Parts: sequence; structure tokens; C-alpha cells
Amino acid sequence: MSQNKLKTLDQVLEGLMRRYKERVPDVQKIIHAMMDKRIIENETDIENDHVAFRTMGVPQLGIQSLEKIFLHYGYVKRDYYHFEAKKLDAYWYSPPEDKYPRIFASELRVNDLSERARNIIHYYTDTVKADPVKELDLDNAAQVDHYLHTGLWRTPTLTDYETLLDESEYAAWVIFNHYYLNHFTISVHNLPEGFNTLETFNEFLEAEGIKLNSAGGKIKESADGKLRQSSTVAGKLLAEFADGKEREIAGSYVEFAERKVLDAFKDVPSDQIQRKHRRDGFETGNADRIFESTYRTQTDR
Repeated sequence: MSQNKLKTLDQVLEGLMRRYKERVPDVQKIIHAMMDKRIIENETDIENDHVAFRTMGVPQLGIQSLEKIFLHYGYVKRDYYHFEAKKLDAYWYSPPEDKYPRIFASELRVNDLSERARNIIHYYTDTVKADPVKELDLDNAAQVDHYLHTGLWRTPTLTDYETLLDESEYAAWVIFNHYYLNHFTISVHNLPEGFNTLETFNEFLEAEGIKLNSAGGKIKESADGKLRQSSTVAGKLLAEFADGKEREIAGSYVEFAERKVLDAFKDVPSDQIQRKHRRDGFETGNADRIFESTYRTQTDR
């Protein structure tokens, strides 16, 4: 991978994170608390395990469009995941170098929704007549950054938003938030002893007043016990809709991941463990519950 492409990727990720922090107060609250407790010396000590995007499965958009950006920068498409109840598909992408976050991209199976919900979604997204990523200069970081923070379709009315909300909270989130970063993820396993398990890190978070997603338990664990995840509950944003009406809606959230060392590398000294020695990829059961960080069952409790 050329250094120029990696430099562009650096700038794109920086733009994503800058706006994400502005929209999610818990990010800076957690980082500052970690520094106050001397868990980290500065923000760059945090390993970003992965970032996540939500998309609409409609012509010209969805994963097939968004992924072109990151494949251009050397990401490699990996495993497929299906979430039957939530009507979602997803893939994860491994980065060109270990210093970069993995990417998790999900997509709403719009055709699986009711006719009413489908009609609302298409009313907005059908204004996108061609794959917009094909029109981008992917070597121009400013252009890509602007695209990821610009509405691809009109802002919905409050009525349309609430109609979608009643059928698919995921659909409602995407119709308003577009491609805003859904979450970034702190790699807990790389933190100092005493904070490098989810049990101890969650205890620290809750002592700081951080509200955690309780769906399926605060810690979601893969069947092999090697991937453990927690997340905050999404904070609420005051959103203004196309008809001038306002209401609070779910924004983005912060995730925390603990990836355990694979059995094949159990004898590797702890100071020599690298990303390749740990459990990779994702887990459908974990992710299914993490999605609910933006759902009313969590944000309203």
C-alpha cells in the first residue's frame, strides 16, 4: 500500500473522529477520565479496535458503495454476518496495517420491511441516482471527508422518522444520521493491568457515571469466550426535521472490546503479544446486542 494512500486514510479517519467526538460527549469524558486515572498518558495511547458504519440496502448506496472508499485504502473484506430479527447484513474489513482500526459495516435489508417503511425510505434515497462514491476522488481526503459528513438525501420529516422508528430503529437512525460514525472502540486488552478486562474497565466507567448497554448483559461474549464487548448507551441529540419540528433522537456511542489471546499463542510472552495473536473478527450474537445501544429500550431507561 502506497504511503500516499495511507496518508489519505489518516486524514479521512481524523475527520471522522473529529466530528464523532463533537457529537458524542461520552468520548471526551471517558478519555479525560482515563488520563486522570493515569490509565493512559494521552489520547494516542488508545488502540481503536474498530469503527462502525450503518447503511441502507438500496440501489446506489449500502455496503457496496461505502466499502469502495476503504477498499481503495487497502482494507480487505472479510466475514459476512446476518441479523435476521433486525433485518441486517454486515461485513468486517481488516486494515492495511495493524495501527488502523478494523471496519464493521452493516446494511438494512430494506426489501424485508413493510411496504409503508420501504416507501418512506425510497422517497428519500431514490434521489440518489448514481453511486456517489464513483464520483469521488478517493485520493482527495477533503473530498472523502466531506462526503462522509454530508447528507446523501433530504432530511426526513418527523412523521416519517417516527413511522420508521416504530418498525426499525436502525432505519430511523440511518435516515437521519446518514454515514456519521456509529461508534469507535477502545481496545481494553491493551490497557494497563487493573483496567485490561471488561469487568474492571466497566467498573471504572460506571464509577465515572457512564451508562452501559445492558442488552444481553453488560458484557457480550462470543461462544469461544475470546471476544468480549461492552458499549455505552447512545446519548441523545436534539434533531431538527424537515418540517421544522424537533425531538431528541439517539446519536452515536462508544464501544469497548477485549480480545483474548488465541490458544495457539498462549505461550507467547505478554510483552510480545501483537494483534495477530488475538481473536480477530466479530460475533453475530455480540453485535446483535451492541446495535441496541441506540434503541429506546436502552436510551430511555
